[in-house]
Amino acid sequence: MGRTVFVGDVHGCAAELSELLETIAFCASDRLVFVGDLIARGPDSAGVLTTFRQTKAVGVVGNHEERLLEVRQARASGKRGPRLGPAHYRLSHQLEDDDWQLLAALPRHLDFPEHNVRVVHAGVDPELPFEQQDPWTLTHIRSLSLQGAPSDRAGGQPWASRYKDGPHIVFGHNSRLSLQIAACATGLDTACVYGGKLSCLVLEQGQPVPVDVVERRGAITSVRARRQYYAGLRSMPPLSA
Repeated sequence: MGRTVFVGDVHGCAAELSELLETIAFCASDRLVFVGDLIARGPDSAGVLTTFRQTKAVGVVGNHEERLLEVRQARASGKRGPRLGPAHYRLSHQLEDDDWQLLAALPRHLDFPEHNVRVVHAGVDPELPFEQQDPWTLTHIRSLSLQGAPSDRAGGQPWASRYKDGPHIVFGHNSRLSLQIAACATGLDTACVYGGKLSCLVLEQGQPVPVDVVERRGAITSVRARRQYYAGLRSMPPLSA
């Protein structure tokens, strides 16, 4: 086993994913791990899923995959299900059966004990043991409310700043904050689909996530988005992040 490469939210940006893997000289002995939201909003979700298969990657389910799966399940049972925007609606009709099977097989978390890392899409409630986490929290949390409750709002205190006990969490989801370097958590959503960057954390075999901020930043590689594919953010994170 070579390196372990943790990749932030790709959102269908297949060209940037290919460039990122080329930049880090990804090879067959490396292991590729996605933090969720592989698909949707970007230009080439099918290409991202092709890379996932070709590299024998693993990953966790993101809120976008989860929403599409809920719609598919509702359709199968004759129900209406959650409402989809135009881009997600088109994608829901473009995915092939093997794509749906791949998405449905994505777990809510993955553990990498050799790195003392746990991967979830969005985060955790820092006040609860992991076995007591609400599934919604793992795919939607961004911050903590004034009362300390998990929230999907971009404002408020980032949950990662309060997380102190347990494996190092590698996550995505919160593109408004871009790269997050907390004591026991690393956020890798650097807003590629919004015109930012696509980022990955690269760990050598058996290496824990560096505690030192400068050293950890040195283990993160990013490539710039080729353009802004989706105009969903009111203000872009700085490209230098």
